[in-house]
Amino acid sequence: MYDNEVKSILFAGVGGQGILRASDIICEVIMEAGFDVKKSEVHGMAQRGGCVTSHVRYGKKVFSPLAETGSIQTLVSFEKMEALRYLKLLRSDAEIIVNSEEIYPPAINMGDMPYPDKAIDFLKKNYKKVISFNAAELAQKAGNIKTANVVMLGALSNLMQIDKSIWENVIKKSFPEKLIKINLEAFQMGINA
Repeated sequence: MYDNEVKSILFAGVGGQGILRASDIICEVIMEAGFDVKKSEVHGMAQRGGCVTSHVRYGKKVFSPLAETGSIQTLVSFEKMEALRYLKLLRSDAEIIVNSEEIYPPAINMGDMPYPDKAIDFLKKNYKKVISFNAAELAQKAGNIKTANVVMLGALSNLMQIDKSIWENVIKKSFPEKLIKINLEAFQMGINA
């Protein structure tokens, strides 16, 4: 990272997927690594399965929590249809991490519109680096489906130059004692994904 370059990450998904918790954890990781960090989040209808986003920007000095349209370097999408919703915000060379899990919004459940098939194929055709896996399945293997957000953080850690020990220390501080081991396992599964 250049001395004055600010990196932008967009977390996107639906309510209940742990997006805000994940963005809190990554902000703590970034601060522990010595960077300035700003965060902004939108969670209007999150309680009803609506869209949730969190912008995280970091660098030597960050003045705004929101990136300009077309300037986000990394998209972490907790649901594959949500990845499609925010493409206009990404740089053409953006890196995308996408959970292949499908969570149908009400319009699709009611039959008003189809779920977009081949979303990941579209992303891979149009973006150079797309990492896709089912975070819920990996979280289940770790022992708790609720750790899918930490699986996603594990995958994201591969794209950032922040020492793994910082990530692990923040994860340990972010959860009660009884949940630390399972979240560290989920984090490692994301790294391996």
